[in-house]
Amino acid sequence: MSTIDWIVLCGFTGFIVLFGIWKTHKTKNVDEYLRAGKTSSWWVVALSIMATQASAITFLSTPGQAYVDGMRFVQFYIGLPIAMIILSITAVPVYSKLNVFTAYEYLEKRFDLKNRVLGSILFLTQRGLAAGFTIYAPALILSVILGWDIHTTIILMGFLVILYTTIGGSNAVNKTHIFQMIIITVGMFAAFFMIIAFLSKDISFIDATHIAGKMGKLNAIDFSFNLSDRYTFWSGLIGGTFLMLSYFGTDQSQVARYLAAKNITQSRMGLLVNGLVKVPMQFIILFIGAMVFVFFQFVTPPLFFNPVETNNVKSGNYSEQYINLEKEYGLIHQEKKNLISEMINKNSISESDYQKRLLALEQKGNEIRDEAKSLIKQNNPSADLNDTNYIFITYIVNYLPVGLIGLLLAAILAASMSSTSAELNSLSSTTMVDIYKRLIYKNGSDQHYLRFSKIATVGWGFYAIIFALFANELGSLIEAVNILGSLVYGTILGIFLTAFYTKKITGHSVFIAAIISELVVLYSYFFTDIPFLWYNVIGCILVFLISSLINPFITAKSKVKTIS
Repeated sequence: MSTIDWIVLCGFTGFIVLFGIWKTHKTKNVDEYLRAGKTSSWWVVALSIMATQASAITFLSTPGQAYVDGMRFVQFYIGLPIAMIILSITAVPVYSKLNVFTAYEYLEKRFDLKNRVLGSILFLTQRGLAAGFTIYAPALILSVILGWDIHTTIILMGFLVILYTTIGGSNAVNKTHIFQMIIITVGMFAAFFMIIAFLSKDISFIDATHIAGKMGKLNAIDFSFNLSDRYTFWSGLIGGTFLMLSYFGTDQSQVARYLAAKNITQSRMGLLVNGLVKVPMQFIILFIGAMVFVFFQFVTPPLFFNPVETNNVKSGNYSEQYINLEKEYGLIHQEKKNLISEMINKNSISESDYQKRLLALEQKGNEIRDEAKSLIKQNNPSADLNDTNYIFITYIVNYLPVGLIGLLLAAILAASMSSTSAELNSLSSTTMVDIYKRLIYKNGSDQHYLRFSKIATVGWGFYAIIFALFANELGSLIEAVNILGSLVYGTILGIFLTAFYTKKITGHSVFIAAIISELVVLYSYFFTDIPFLWYNVIGCILVFLISSLINPFITAKSKVKTIS
């Protein structure tokens, strides 16, 4: 990277940390620390919600996902607008009326303490691990740029986010999210326009989309009902709606964003704006990945995108074999490039014939890549063979002009810090409110709980860092983080929906149903091929059905708790 890129990158990163500290270092009480004093306007809520969800994983791994698998991942978000409407009608008024600090306080008011503790523990378990993913993603960038060991950059990124989040709490999260979303938006649009500008002069934007379509990268919607296919319209509409209901309605990292709003109207506006903006935003990010794929049809891509593993194998015993594979891969790429040029110039044969020949060459290229991965694995048995997360960063670092590289990297780091800071803040609030204050130390002063909240933030930060050190074994980050959430979101959502929509089901019934449902979800993950989006449906429906079935048998032993 050039000096200008370093100035842009370090300048923005330093600004975010210092701004977060400066604007919020005078946080005086728990309410300000955990809910920003309930002073946020709808647009701050909306930006904060989007920034929390749009981690570095979104901007680092999602384009790579489109490069490898096309745009069908966008179907994952089809249920988002529906979920935002449902939550605006149901969850927002309930949380606002009860004036809660966390979503799980509501579970005790409706059911009992054990359901509150269960909900908070399920959240803490998966969100603490997810925070590790959001630290790992930017650390990956720094390790590629600097040539540093990934463990060093993980610790560095974790420390920066822990610093301003611990000092400023939720207020720091909300105030820094505004600037982070600005730089993220500017960076992504800049990347898109530069990809188009850097295509061959003979290739128009229409030609680029045509190429992407023929190569199977614009396969955004699939209406087939195939339970073995991870991404279809129906899995997104049904499973995605359940996932989004749980994420935005029961996950404290998101609930905390709209609990900080001034009133119900501001909370609802923030959620609805997110529902309107997020799907087009995700579509654009995936489309960028498809255009990166087109770009690499005219510029020979690396045989393997992870530069660390590439350098390792080239300096090892399999160097000659790997270099020969690179040459063979280059010849296939050149043949594919010539064929694409013929197709664009509309030569004699039909487009379907061109498409068949292109896909056949693409398959040959993938087979060579598989051979290369085999050599990498033989050279280093612990090597990570999934290079999806390195595709977009390779394009940024090697092909974008001076200044824009720093801007794009700043956007990705901003996304990471925004998401991680919100996660650490929500982990801290849940630990303090639902575990420490409720179960361990009930009569402390406000200052005591404020100090504990900051200690908890640091503790969860270190927990996330430790998990991040092992995240390289889990493949595509954008899929891994959503799979992790789906393991518990369905069960949590089932507890909350039973609470919202029934009055007679007791806490004992729901607790037993939740335990059984979670075991079924885990069984589905470890021993079946059911796509992860359906875990959310399975867990939620099982909680509702099982609790309804067993409730009559244990009603006599339970006192129904209702909310007036």
